[in-house]
Amino acid sequence: MTDAYIIDAVRTPRGIGKVGKGALAQMHPEHLTATVMKALKERNNLDTAEVDDVIWGVGAPFGKQGSLARMGALDADYDVRASGIGVSRFCGSGLSATAFGAAQIMSGMEDLIVAGGTEMLSYVNDYGAKLHAAGMGSGGLGGGNPRLQAKHPQSNQGVAADAIAALEGIGRDALDAFSLESQKRAARAIAEGRFARSTVSVKDDDGNVVLDHEEFPRPETTLEGLAALKPSFAAIADMAADKDGTTFRQLINRRYPDVKIVPVHHAGSSSGVVDGSAGLLLASPGYAAKHGMKPRARVIATANVGVDPTLMLTGPGPAAEKVLARAGLKKSDIDLWEVNEAFAVVVEKFIRDLKIDREKINVNGGAIALGHPIGATGAILIGTVLDELERRDLKRGLVTMCAAGGMAPAIIIERV
Repeated sequence: MTDAYIIDAVRTPRGIGKVGKGALAQMHPEHLTATVMKALKERNNLDTAEVDDVIWGVGAPFGKQGSLARMGALDADYDVRASGIGVSRFCGSGLSATAFGAAQIMSGMEDLIVAGGTEMLSYVNDYGAKLHAAGMGSGGLGGGNPRLQAKHPQSNQGVAADAIAALEGIGRDALDAFSLESQKRAARAIAEGRFARSTVSVKDDDGNVVLDHEEFPRPETTLEGLAALKPSFAAIADMAADKDGTTFRQLINRRYPDVKIVPVHHAGSSSGVVDGSAGLLLASPGYAAKHGMKPRARVIATANVGVDPTLMLTGPGPAAEKVLARAGLKKSDIDLWEVNEAFAVVVEKFIRDLKIDREKINVNGGAIALGHPIGATGAILIGTVLDELERRDLKRGLVTMCAAGGMAPAIIIERV
């Protein structure tokens, strides 16, 4: 096999993902995608006729987000010969899109790939609300399929996060402390310009800047302020999850009858609802050398795991262990870790289970402070860890994240 080089990483700022509140909410998802793809093209003097494929992740591939890979490339003025395919692994979509692109190059099948992801939660949530109001909602993961729910009860993700905290004995104080640290680290990273290399402004069709900074962070956050927030999933836990009246709490208790779910997660300890897009340019060593491209890193291993779909969010630990084994590496060989902050308990459990040094994980904050644009986040985190490895002159980074349905992809990159 050959290497898969990472040539460049680009992302938009993340905008608040609510119609009427976020700066990006009026944009078309293809516009956001094209912003990233165009930046990769222009920054690298890319001949887009030679792009073998565009592999693009999106958590909710419907409506305006139904065909972002091909349509985003066309909107970015790529040559029509650059084909595209969409990938959906829920929260892991952008990371998996990158892994698939790297695998194509490593296998020798292709030489030049644009990979990444987009999610406009302002659009997804508005679209979903309209479907629900019309009686056309999907019923959520596992919903609408009693046979599947009988086999694998699948609850609300926030309720699952609270259940994990109860099972692990992780209290609200620890989760709030973790969440505060995320805000502090993000604020420091922004103040020091740590995201500047990869971040490109979003402009409208007239060239006016729509958003050029992270819109979601709350640097004024305090422990006292977090302690005053009401749990977000208390009422949801006791809502009916299906037509027979079974609640989300009861779905979890079917599998874990002894767990007493205490609501502990809130808006300040859960990932932010945002809009955003991110992409990476991947190339084979031969293509990079021929076209004078300077590689920044290489992908050395990828892995995927499935875990209990009822708890849903416990995959990052097993995924990290699997990808380390595949690469023949130890935890001590990883300089920086990025684990998506879907909920505070996800990363807190990861740190405790794998005994990770807190000074090496999510060093620039995470989705609690910066937001989680579902299909884009994996690509964002790869760029984030690459930028920071370069800033600190370190070697290897590992990125992993939980995904709905009880899954987790992982990837290890190494600076060239």
